[in-house]
Amino acid sequence: MSRWGFFITFEGVEGCGKSTLAWKLYDYLKSEGFSVVFTREPGGPPVAEDIRDVLLRPDRKLEPWTEVFLLLAARHENVKKVIYPALTNSSIVISDRYDDSTFAYQCYGRGLPYKIVSRFNKFATMRIKPNLTFLIDLPVEKGLERIGAGNMDRMEQEAIEFHRKVREGYLKLARRAKKRFYVLDGLKTPEELFEQVKQVTIERLKQKGPIGRFKGKA
Repeated sequence: MSRWGFFITFEGVEGCGKSTLAWKLYDYLKSEGFSVVFTREPGGPPVAEDIRDVLLRPDRKLEPWTEVFLLLAARHENVKKVIYPALTNSSIVISDRYDDSTFAYQCYGRGLPYKIVSRFNKFATMRIKPNLTFLIDLPVEKGLERIGAGNMDRMEQEAIEFHRKVREGYLKLARRAKKRFYVLDGLKTPEELFEQVKQVTIERLKQKGPIGRFKGKA
């Protein structure tokens, strides 16, 4: 029987650079011979990517609960068709966002009840939690400046106060799950950040021990 894989997620406010870091880690682990699967949220399988388009289109106005249910539907598709199969096949899964985004954006940002959203989320995720979460913390003004006003999607166009609530929500989540979260200073250079990500990932993989079919050196 294959051994359960390793699940890594990247989180943070808009423009923090998490996607770049997630892809760099994917490329690095692949080069080291690991079996690695990359996905994103909302997104992943085709249906989830369709939902992503609805959620992020600037011309769409959604009620907060509609937003949550769409996110959870996309997440369930991603878990069932990408994340769970990869983990059962002893792969490392790297996801650009996961359920912490929902708690940060929809609970802390929108003000929806954490406990109720959490209950629904357990069904969507099949109770699968990341082994390691990198939170790239960055002042929201800096992140939005990096994106530029002309390139913003529906979420990025939210008021600055919303983004500040999201950032504070992330920091609260990180304090509540200190063993899983690793907080990075988003003001550091991409090279400095990736070196930290690489070192932490290698150390966590060593702690877990050999994983199934991996050919990697960790």
